[in-house]
Amino acid sequence: MSDSANTVTFYWRQGCGFCTRLHRGLSSHGVTLDMRNIWEDPTNAAAVRSVAGGNETVPTVLVGDVAMVNPSVDQVLAVLNQGR
Repeated sequence: MSDSANTVTFYWRQGCGFCTRLHRGLSSHGVTLDMRNIWEDPTNAAAVRSVAGGNETVPTVLVGDVAMVNPSVDQVLAVLNQGR
């Protein structure tokens, strides 16, 4: 599996309970996350809008070239496991 397929980019914002829950769940499974706050960098917000129908819906997760908007822990793990 390529390094890009192993990379989990996690777009979030402060105060997002869904983000907190997904972050905790993925961390408990030992998943390393590249955390990107959409309120701190307009580029991050634009990346989310590009895969979320123009909305800034978080959490949005990228695993390689697979984008998931508000996924469950199981959905993210399934995509990670596909490449193994």
